[in-house]
Amino acid sequence: MRFKSTYTVGVFSEFIARLYLRLHGFKILKSRYITGRNTHRAEIDIIAQRGDLIVFIEVKHRPSISAGLDAITPAQTLRLRRAAETYLSQRHWTGVARFDAIIVCGIRITWIKNCI
Repeated sequence: MRFKSTYTVGVFSEFIARLYLRLHGFKILKSRYITGRNTHRAEIDIIAQRGDLIVFIEVKHRPSISAGLDAITPAQTLRLRRAAETYLSQRHWTGVARFDAIIVCGIRITWIKNCI
């Protein structure tokens, strides 16, 4: 399958990740959640819930799992955490929350839990 841009690849990978999460019993709460412009916070690719667990998921399309994990920088991790804190505080969430990554390598999907 050929894509025209990295944006298209990213959108497709996020679509695949949402389907994958639904197959594992998660409800998708938000896609591409942004707290606001110029807040020094990152866009969270997917926010999903199953029971009393909310998962913030970063999706990467890379040729290997290690390249996908390397693409999540310490600065991005900090911005993701700040955005997640905003989301949780706005909803007065009292359940469990974690950060996961889904790496899409061609047709292979790797879900890494508690990695951020």
